Amino acid sequence: MNVHQFVPRVDDPDTLAAPTATPAKISFEGVGKVYAARKGVAEVVALEGIDLAVPEGSILGVIGRSGAGKSTLIRLVNGLETPSEGRVIVGGTEISRLRGASLRQARRSIGMIFQHFNLLSSRTVFGNVALPLEIAGASRREIIERVGPLLELVGLDDKRDRYPAELSGGQKQRVGIARALATQPKVLLSDEATSALDPETTKQILTLIKRVNTELKLTVLLISHEMAVVKAIADRVAVLENGRIVEQGDTIDIFAHPQHPTTRAFVGTVTGAELPESLAAKLQASPIEGGKAVIRILFTGQYADEPVLSRIARLLSIDLNILYGQIDAIGGRPFGVLILAIPGDVVTVPAALRSLQRLKLHAEILGYVP
Repeated sequence: MNVHQFVPRVDDPDTLAAPTATPAKISFEGVGKVYAARKGVAEVVALEGIDLAVPEGSILGVIGRSGAGKSTLIRLVNGLETPSEGRVIVGGTEISRLRGASLRQARRSIGMIFQHFNLLSSRTVFGNVALPLEIAGASRREIIERVGPLLELVGLDDKRDRYPAELSGGQKQRVGIARALATQPKVLLSDEATSALDPETTKQILTLIKRVNTELKLTVLLISHEMAVVKAIADRVAVLENGRIVEQGDTIDIFAHPQHPTTRAFVGTVTGAELPESLAAKLQASPIEGGKAVIRILFTGQYADEPVLSRIARLLSIDLNILYGQIDAIGGRPFGVLILAIPGDVVTVPAALRSLQRLKLHAEILGYVP
């Protein structure tokens, strides 16, 4: 099931009644991770109080700055780390309790793609993709039948006999994705998988991950420090700060209404929601006689394509000065940011805000300028 089939739309109140919940494929329940003190190094609390669910068949993006705990979080899912407290459950199995053969068996249902590809230089493209199947004891026939279609899926069938040194960064990551899919996992983990790639290659890899998610019905947990990556393909977002989740929700809602300062900072880097420094330096908190009020408006859904500003200008008989504007798409839905200046008097500003609210637009006063 596609996660968008049950997530309420922020601009469609008719969908708010009785949503159908999709079971979580991955869940963290009260998870904490503490690295014990050792000689010369103090105790490190990497994660604390993590409650997080990844709905089956969805893509959840976890974003945070370096040191926020992202890599520790993803390593808990495949059992490379064990929690100090709480439970990590994958496909109904508490992965954090498994050891030995049981853990190795569970890992076959969890694919992993890495930032730096982790390919074996001595093996061909075919050999790298075949490696997990060889470790699992698959026959040569099974390996051929499995690897061939995977190379076609990632667009590398013509590179099967090439070695990693002969490939571009994007091609190496495609090999990494094919290898992660070799054992037919139900969960795919992506740990900064596009951080070493250029923007165009990043776009191609993200499109491939989304295709894999859709066609193979995989649940994807995607770790990144780039909000543009999350915006491109994630259904849901969780924001990590100092080992704790400070905000989480549907991607469109997080972008439209970020609550935590860290989330606002991340969102602003890709939506234009942050003011240019030259304008921010002029802002004052209180109205200025004869000055302008600076308002930020967020458009979602159908309203992103409608001429709402011209309606407000005609209704209130005021001039609107557009300072910045951007239309984008999040999860396939239109999303826009507009920063404008209007007369800052005590009559016009409240009237404009009421008009925007009636149009179901999120608007806020950023400050006042001369």
